[in-house]
Amino acid sequence: MSARAARSTTSRRSPDRATAAAPDDESLAAMAKAIGHPARLAILRLLAHRDTCATGDVVAELPLAQSTVSEHLRILRDAGLVQGEFEGPRTRYCVNPVGLAALRAGIAAL
Repeated sequence: MSARAARSTTSRRSPDRATAAAPDDESLAAMAKAIGHPARLAILRLLAHRDTCATGDVVAELPLAQSTVSEHLRILRDAGLVQGEFEGPRTRYCVNPVGLAALRAGIAAL
C-alpha cells in the first residue's frame, strides 16, 4: 500500500482515536499557546471536520486575510497540532492526530 493510500485510510476526522503520552511541560505550553487564539481554535475545528484543506479553503471560511491564516497555520504546525502536505504551489493541511492526542493527554495529566 502506498503512503498516500495509507494516509487516506487513516481517519483524520477522529483524532481522539490516536494515543500519545503526555508531552513534556515545554511542549504542552507551546500547544496551549497555539490554541490560545480564537482564530486558531476555529482553524482546528474546521480541519477536524474535513480530511484536508488548502490554505485558500480555510481563508474562504474565516474572515481573515490569507497572510493571517498562513501565520496561524504555521503556529499550529510548529506546535504539532496540524500537518501540511505540499501539492505543487499549494499546501494542504489536516489535523495531526498524534499531536492532538498528546495535547489531550497533557491536559488530562494536570
